[in-house]
Amino acid sequence: MNMMMFNIQYAVSLCLLGLIWVVQLVHYPSFRYVEPSAFVDFEKFHSRSISLIVMPLMIGELITAFWLFSTNNIFLVINLVCVVLVWLSTFLLSVPCHHHLSKGKDSLIIERLIKTNWIRTILWSFKFGILFWLQTHL
Repeated sequence: MNMMMFNIQYAVSLCLLGLIWVVQLVHYPSFRYVEPSAFVDFEKFHSRSISLIVMPLMIGELITAFWLFSTNNIFLVINLVCVVLVWLSTFLLSVPCHHHLSKGKDSLIIERLIKTNWIRTILWSFKFGILFWLQTHL
């Protein structure tokens, strides 16, 4: 196994894990408290700003997960499956919610965003658990 790639995967996953828990428990629930008159600007700011942080990390995670997949280690196969599921959840569930919210505050969509974001939160937590276990057993 390429330890440099593993260490990059581990570090990026740890960053994304911390970020997703802050988003899940603090940031997305705060959407409920933004005034409707300020919501469109808030959503644009959120989407633009969070993308600058999340997208490079997610791309790095995807590249290193594919690289590590070639080792045929079952735990790294599961890691890649989790990464793919996170991407699917992001672009099939979260992005459409944000697109809808970019037009105005909608309490039902905010709740859907919070609820469906648990998928990514659980996946990133699970996959980091796998990487943590692997790191301690290498």
